[in-house]
Amino acid sequence: MARVLIVDDSPTETHKLTTILEKNGHAVLTATNGENGVDVAREERPDVILMDIVMPGLNGFQATRQLSKNDQTSGIPVVIVTTKDQDTDRVWGMRQGARAYLTKPVDESKLLVTIEEVLA
Repeated sequence: MARVLIVDDSPTETHKLTTILEKNGHAVLTATNGENGVDVAREERPDVILMDIVMPGLNGFQATRQLSKNDQTSGIPVVIVTTKDQDTDRVWGMRQGARAYLTKPVDESKLLVTIEEVLA
């Protein structure tokens, strides 16, 4: 199964996503903000990254852009997982390099299918 990096400043959201992923056989890494997420992605090279948008410091859009522009991490698919559900947010997220965009609360089956799709 996949090694998944969750980048989210909410302990509750991180716990929910971790529970879903581990129950389905995935290994989980976590980061609590965009800067830390970029660092963990460079060091650990996860198979996929679940990225929140609204975080202190480096937000998810900025972190996604950094990851997609860096040779070391540009091949790692980023899935944005956020409460921001406006079309403009979705378009902007994809323009930063995200491969998929999900809104919270995330449906378990939709999350798992999305991870499979971006890894295919």
